[in-house]
Amino acid sequence: MTDQPRRRRGGGRAGHAARRGPAVIEQRPWALTVNRDRPTEPLGAEGVAAIHETAMTILEEIGVAMLNPEAVQILAQAGCRVEEDEIVHFGRDFVMEMVAKAPAQWTVTPRNPEKRITVGGDVILFGNVSSPPNYWDLELARKIPGTREHCANLLRLTQYFNCINFAGGYPVEPVDLHPGTRHLDVLFDKLTLTDKVPHAYSLGPERVEDVMEMVRIAGGLSHDEFEATPRMYTNINSTSPLKHDWPMLDGWMRLARRGQGLIVSPFTLAGAMAPVTMAGAVAQSLAEALSAVALAQYINPGVPCAIGTFTSNVDMKSGAPAFGTPEYMRATQMTGQMVRHYGLPLRSSGACAANVPDGQAMWETTNSLWAAVQSGTNIVYHAAGWLEGGLIASPEKFVMDCEVIQQIQRYMDLETFATTPDDLALSAIREVRHQGHFFGTQHTQDRYTTAFYQPFLSDWRNFEAWADAGAIWTAERAHHLYKRILEEFEAPPLDDAIRGELEDFVERRRAEGGAPTDF
Repeated sequence: MTDQPRRRRGGGRAGHAARRGPAVIEQRPWALTVNRDRPTEPLGAEGVAAIHETAMTILEEIGVAMLNPEAVQILAQAGCRVEEDEIVHFGRDFVMEMVAKAPAQWTVTPRNPEKRITVGGDVILFGNVSSPPNYWDLELARKIPGTREHCANLLRLTQYFNCINFAGGYPVEPVDLHPGTRHLDVLFDKLTLTDKVPHAYSLGPERVEDVMEMVRIAGGLSHDEFEATPRMYTNINSTSPLKHDWPMLDGWMRLARRGQGLIVSPFTLAGAMAPVTMAGAVAQSLAEALSAVALAQYINPGVPCAIGTFTSNVDMKSGAPAFGTPEYMRATQMTGQMVRHYGLPLRSSGACAANVPDGQAMWETTNSLWAAVQSGTNIVYHAAGWLEGGLIASPEKFVMDCEVIQQIQRYMDLETFATTPDDLALSAIREVRHQGHFFGTQHTQDRYTTAFYQPFLSDWRNFEAWADAGAIWTAERAHHLYKRILEEFEAPPLDDAIRGELEDFVERRRAEGGAPTDF
């Protein structure tokens, strides 16, 4: 792959339409999923108060290292006590005053307004895998560093699957591109191959400013229009225990000033970067997150913020991170309960520690996804495609995860628990009575095509029929689907003038050197 932005393939949408056959899969339409279940709340009122008190004590007495002099200066002006030039002690009254300014619900509008998302309330959003440095697929059957082509193909899956509501960070790190200009090429691909809400890494001023400008150009927006409502978001991770680093805080403050979406997700692994107990890990995580929210609200009161949870445990035999564990699920539920206490939206993840898309991968991810549902999560990061604790992205795993996500979305449909007279079906029960079956009733005939979820990947045939059809295991079926999706993929429409402006911007910034590096 070269470092040049791709120009549109010949034929256009009309050319594709003329030769397009049946859809690769029948999938649910793009929509925002409403979580209709009450959250699982393991904490009583005394538990909520205890964790809150612990988080406030951490902020007041131990403080958080803010490794960004500008952030320290701002917080000192706000009345926070600073020691050793970087340890900031936050008074609880100040923290709670700032947190109260953040909205409980907000929207992000991408270049296609039909893909606007709502963050907060009872909406649960699903995003693609983000940031693994490595790639695995069934054809390779080995782990290799990610490339631009791998990244672009995972972006195509992000666009193709309607169950994916937003585009996270790079779905795999394209290490064949120079780090100084990598963000330009990947954002060009993201903004041309998808029309969903985009993300910016907070990894230095140039990258953040470039991404904001590219998102503005892609949306055909003036600077005032860009800043009038969120058009993109960033997610930062604290450097646990109790630190925020320079580039993350720099990006956080830049997006805060321009009114864009802000998510802070402490990476607190219990037993390693946080206490081994779940309550202690959650309290520390909240202290780290609330310090960033307070900073953003002091800079720009009312700027949209969300708190993320990435609290899990390590394998105490090896030190390796574990995901989708019972402890991970409880920590997610507890954090959800606490974040609602603060009146903010919640982010969690669809994570696993498995190395390939096998049974372990799916049960750990399913545990993580259902913990997101149970916790009242609003934004599910890494919902499709994640392996090896975030070190591998896999297209087969992406397809397999989308099957699970669609089933969760179907589970939330009102039709699954409606109690109208037609749903109670008393007339059909009277018709069948004690003999016969319901297959032939008019009640069934009127509903048989839509009554139940129809999978695009699961194989419900018996063993003999499955064996006669080639005995294809799930990951192999997912691989074949992935290849067919790529063959039929159509990028969403983008005005030629806007595309040209994006290309010109990328080339100008490339010529200027992009973001500085030490090599």
